Amino acid sequence: MASFKYALRDTFRLICRHWGLSILTLITAASVLYILGFTALFALNVRHMVSQIEGGLVVQVYMKKGEKPDDVYAKVKTNPTVTSIRAISPEEALDRLRAKLGNQARAVTLMGENPLPWSLEIQVQRAEHITPLVRDLVVFPSVEEVIYSGKLVERLSTISRASAGVSATILVLAVIISALVIFNTIRIAIYSRKEEIEVMLLIGATKTYISLPFVFQGMFLGAGGALLAVAGLWATYASAVNAVRSTLAFLDIIVNQQILLQFFLLLFATGATMGWMCSWLAVSRFTSRALRPR
Repeated sequence: MASFKYALRDTFRLICRHWGLSILTLITAASVLYILGFTALFALNVRHMVSQIEGGLVVQVYMKKGEKPDDVYAKVKTNPTVTSIRAISPEEALDRLRAKLGNQARAVTLMGENPLPWSLEIQVQRAEHITPLVRDLVVFPSVEEVIYSGKLVERLSTISRASAGVSATILVLAVIISALVIFNTIRIAIYSRKEEIEVMLLIGATKTYISLPFVFQGMFLGAGGALLAVAGLWATYASAVNAVRSTLAFLDIIVNQQILLQFFLLLFATGATMGWMCSWLAVSRFTSRALRPR
C-alpha cells in the first residue's frame, strides 16, 4: 500500500515537473487518438452502409415456362453464402404485378392465361458472393434468366475493400505515432531522474518500485488523451449525424447509443493500454541497462 501511495505521489510530481512536455504529450496523444477514432468511425459507417445495401440486393432467378424451381432451390439452399431464398409461384407473381400496376391492373386480365413463370428471390451475405452464385445458377437447364445488379455489386465490393484498406493503414499509423510520442515522453522523464534511479537501484530498490511512477504517468497521459479524443469525437459525430440527416436522409449511419458507447470505451481503453505498454517498455529498458555490470 505504501509503495502504491509513493507511486501515485511521484507520478503527479513527474507530471508537474515536466508540465510543458506533459501537456504537449497529452494534446498530441489526443489528436492522434482523435484521428484514430474518426477513421475507425468512418470505416464502421461505410461497412454499415454497404451491409445495408448488400442486405437489399436480390438475385432474381426466372424459370423456363412449365419448369418448377425444386432442383435449383435445393442446390442454392446448401450454399453457405445465401441468407434467404424464396420461391415465387406464378399466381403470387401475378398478384404482385397487379399491385404494381394499380389502376392499370385491368390490362392483366387481357393476357388470359397466366404467362408468368416460377421464380426465386435469393439474398446473400455479401455483394461479392453474388457473381459466383450467378455463375452456378445459369448452368441449370431449367433456368431461363438470372437478373441482378452486376455493376452495383462490383462497385460495392470495390468500395468495401478500398475503405477497409485505407482505414487499416491510417489506424496502424495513428497507433504507431501515438505510441512513439508517449514512449519518448516517458524516456525523457526517466533520463531527467537518471542519477536518482541509479542510486535507488544501488541501495536495493526493486524494478517494480522504481517503474510504477513512470508506468502510471504513461497510463494517465494515454487515458487523458483518450478522454479528450472521446469528447471531441462525441461532439463532432453528433454534429455530423444532424448534418447527414438534414441533407442526406437516405444514408443509414450508425446512431445506436450502445454501439457508440462501446466504441468510445474501446478507444479509451486503447489509449490507457498504449500508455501503459509504452511507459513500461521505456522504463524496463532503462532499468535493465542500469543493472548491467560495467
